[in-house]
Amino acid sequence: MKAIKFISLASLVFLFALGCKKEKKEEMNTEELSAETTSQTEIPVNPLKNVYWGDQHVHTAWSADAGAVGTRLGPEGALRFARGEEVTSATRQKAKLHRPLDWVAISDHSDGAGVITAVIEGDEAVMGDPIVAQYHTDMEAGGEKAAAVMMDLINRQSNNNLPPVFTDPEFAKSVWLKNIDIVEKFNEPGKFTAFIAYEWTSNFGGGNNLHRNVIYRDGPEIGKLMSPMTTFDSENPEDLWKWMANFEEKTGGSLLAIPHNGNLSNGLMFKNTAFDGSPLTKELATLRNKYEVLYEITQGKGTSETHPILSPNDEFANFEIWDKGNLVLVPKTKEMLQTEYGRKALKDGLKLEEELGINPFKYGFVSGTDTHTALSTAEEDNFWGKYPTSEPSPERWEEKALDFPSGFVRGWELGASGYTGVWAESNTRASLWDTMKRKETYASTGPRITVRFFGGFDYTESDAENANAVAIGYDKGVPMGGDISSAPKGKAPTFLIHAVKDPASGNLDRIQVVKGWLDADGNTHEKIYNVVWGDADTRSLDAKGNLPAVGNTVDVATATWKNNIGDTELKTFWKDPDFEPSLKAFYYVRVLEIPTPRWTTFDAVKYMLEMTDDVPRTIQERAYTSPIWYNPN
Repeated sequence: MKAIKFISLASLVFLFALGCKKEKKEEMNTEELSAETTSQTEIPVNPLKNVYWGDQHVHTAWSADAGAVGTRLGPEGALRFARGEEVTSATRQKAKLHRPLDWVAISDHSDGAGVITAVIEGDEAVMGDPIVAQYHTDMEAGGEKAAAVMMDLINRQSNNNLPPVFTDPEFAKSVWLKNIDIVEKFNEPGKFTAFIAYEWTSNFGGGNNLHRNVIYRDGPEIGKLMSPMTTFDSENPEDLWKWMANFEEKTGGSLLAIPHNGNLSNGLMFKNTAFDGSPLTKELATLRNKYEVLYEITQGKGTSETHPILSPNDEFANFEIWDKGNLVLVPKTKEMLQTEYGRKALKDGLKLEEELGINPFKYGFVSGTDTHTALSTAEEDNFWGKYPTSEPSPERWEEKALDFPSGFVRGWELGASGYTGVWAESNTRASLWDTMKRKETYASTGPRITVRFFGGFDYTESDAENANAVAIGYDKGVPMGGDISSAPKGKAPTFLIHAVKDPASGNLDRIQVVKGWLDADGNTHEKIYNVVWGDADTRSLDAKGNLPAVGNTVDVATATWKNNIGDTELKTFWKDPDFEPSLKAFYYVRVLEIPTPRWTTFDAVKYMLEMTDDVPRTIQERAYTSPIWYNPN
């Protein structure tokens, strides 16, 4: 029997560095349900698609690492909050989104799901074990006794001696069925979509984050046929893809897996080999290409688009970076950065496609909060943190979140990120999931910026200004996430790009196109193009294509800013000036806002705090579209 891995116990060092607080209990299944059903005939459909905003990465008290440190809201509370209702947080504060989400995926860890909640509540199903009964007593006491419970679990996990309930498949199945029933009650086709989902949580090698969120297209009739895969079965992502293939074959359902931010994997997320270090095969590349079509490019534990070491010519590469180590503080080396970030993975994918005939890293972009409070917030002025100890308080900014040999990660380094925009015909599971599968998605660090991105060979400058630009975009080419190929003689790829600011956030600074390509010698390259920008009457490109900074209107003393710089809307027609028709390439759009106050500044004003100089006071929020790929064949 393989060594048992209890969900996220490898990362509980992280949790206990944050602290452990005893909170008032909230029953596992007694939150009032108030969802309404909607007739299928009433569901609005838009052939040109609307953007629907959501979060594909939400943990509740049913995740062991969340429940263990005080989270008491379960899936019902998370769903109520996501759709705009007021709830009571773990720290007994009233919490509510400024604007509800359109959809959400509750992604509690599949390993030991619901066990910690059952222990805390003294559920009869688990209290027969004297060890678990003592855990319940100690967690009721809180403080050092509760912390000791988690340390005991860590030691038992290391010695393959966990109490049986933590690995009991029957208990896991009962929790999964309850979870699906709750999600189904809150799923309102046409109004609010609640996905059936879970997180498969591999911490292979000791804290190397290889986590994936598994999202179901179907409803309970399919979801209930098989229990989720756990890392008790395997910590190898290749086995997860095979499990997904088996699930689809046996049930007729459809799944996709979303890898988490790779910046905490210590180089393992985008290895160019098989999991065991052997050469990557076409079979494995094909499985990854089929089941992993999206990548979480930004979340609370950092942004994983690129890194200054990987992109030294990108002036915006050093954004919300976490690069000290993995989940259990194992230090990171520069070499590990090469296989952790999204842009580099896209470039490596071009090279691997040349060798294998299939691209294993052909990712579209999404984002998620990875909240462990059940509160999905990516709003700087309404940020509820990652754990109960990072919920609003005067102390949260200076908490010692992680303690690496190379330096601390403080509470202020958590980011209020992010949400995903999905361009779908309707707000239903099937429509949203199908859009995710074809990668017509984009990631935002929080603001709900509207972004369209089309690519083809026949767009003209007048198309960008046409009132029917969206229809033209679909008719003449492909949207974000699509492919173009076989450039007609004498033609280069052309693009229609349009972004509109979030009415509740900052104006737009600029739109950039990020291009990556594979040269004839098998080397990869990248280049950033500033294609349209705000205040164009006072700003222009220099000889190297660089653009002056937009400025900064933030008043940190009041946590306010003025939208008197930048533009509310930016759109353009752009043609690749450096196109070589024989070379594989990809293009994606990055939209930047003007500087606005970061959550730390809102806290400083609210609690009248004096923060240290290393705490960032402003942020340039941004959005990243899924790429469009060019293949000469």
